[in-house]
Amino acid sequence: MRLGREQPETQYARSDEGLYVAYQVFGEGPLDILFIPNWMSNVDVMWEEPSLARYFDRLASFGRVICFDKRGTGVSDPVPLASLPTIEQWMDDARLVLDAVGSGRAAIIGDGEGGLMAMVFAASHPQRLSALALVNAFARWMRDDDYPVGMPTTTVRKLTDLYEQYWGVSADMLQLTAPSVAEDPRFRKWFVRYQRLAMPRGASSTMYRWVTRVDVRSVLPSIRVPTLVVHRADNRHHRVGFGRYLAEQIPKAKYVELPGADSYPFHAGDFLDEIQEFLTGVREAPAPDRILATVLFTDIVGSTERAAEMGDEKWLDLRQTHHRLVREYLERFRGREIETAGDGFLATFDGPTRAVTCAAAIAEGVRSLGVELRAGLHTGEVELRGEEIGGMAVNIAARVTAAADEGGVLVTHTVKDLVVGSGIELADRGSHQLKGVPGEWPLFEVTSVP
Repeated sequence: MRLGREQPETQYARSDEGLYVAYQVFGEGPLDILFIPNWMSNVDVMWEEPSLARYFDRLASFGRVICFDKRGTGVSDPVPLASLPTIEQWMDDARLVLDAVGSGRAAIIGDGEGGLMAMVFAASHPQRLSALALVNAFARWMRDDDYPVGMPTTTVRKLTDLYEQYWGVSADMLQLTAPSVAEDPRFRKWFVRYQRLAMPRGASSTMYRWVTRVDVRSVLPSIRVPTLVVHRADNRHHRVGFGRYLAEQIPKAKYVELPGADSYPFHAGDFLDEIQEFLTGVREAPAPDRILATVLFTDIVGSTERAAEMGDEKWLDLRQTHHRLVREYLERFRGREIETAGDGFLATFDGPTRAVTCAAAIAEGVRSLGVELRAGLHTGEVELRGEEIGGMAVNIAARVTAAADEGGVLVTHTVKDLVVGSGIELADRGSHQLKGVPGEWPLFEVTSVP
């Protein structure tokens, strides 16, 4: 379950040549923001990655965001491999979607290769721009006598060969482009699928080679709009020299160099801190990283045996029904689903009474499906990690769940103390050793709820 903004509807604008360019509009801030992603994009699939969804939610908090797939990418019309788009045509796509949404003037964010067309657009149509932000961008990739920061020809050749080898079948390029998430199995799986849905494999190789040959250095002195250049200090893919060069060549550009090595994806929050302050004059206050919450774990008892007994198809149908029922109760009692791991749920609540009542309702409700579950709850401080959570309170709730009997809902002494006067009745189930948690923990079973 993705929290925050609902995924916007994808719409289409028709170019003069009859090609359809896909775009989305979301957010209601006073500032129009045209976001131009790198050469690989799909406006529908981007929202499936929580970190990118949060990025867009943050942008939408201070502007009306316009995002699009350039022709030849994502859900926009394809183009012949023998006739790849020019920067001018991609720039026309930007103008096309701005006109389609009635935006006379916008701030443009160019990420990675998206910076190429953003810079040309800024120099060619300054009246349409209020500001320009370039993130891990470059004017030229290849090294030259007057461009020593560029990559050697042999390095570029190796990179293009690797892209062709890995595209759509492996996430190993993340070791270079996004080392912070390169070993995350969930992100790796999404990334490979995202590649396939951004463009076909043959098109990606041709497009990447084209990108490495583009040179927009000549337009940099003509950019007269307020410009921010932000770059990662240890970026091995879009090297930091690229960003420094842009800042030196674009008149009055502001340059910010941030720690880190990721050039993709574009979800790093500290970039947005700089961009928001540059565009609005206001830097968002840091979000709290710890809150008090009641943590609930649930687990279907004997799920492995039931699956073997019923067969895969029937078990999957039953599990889907179980998940739907649990989500109905979570919504009713204002629970926040964090994740669904196997056959159980992890959720948080801002009040322990609602959490205990919800757990008891779920335990009773799933019996109608012919299954039993165990549940455990603990109230404590949790660490916020984007849409995920962590910390000792989560570990304790998980261990309490493991200690519960079939059909039982167990809570810690902390929860017991906080629900006094609620009408919830609890039975003492003695002290327990919780694996990995120091000390003895008195646990209590829910016997009745109002």
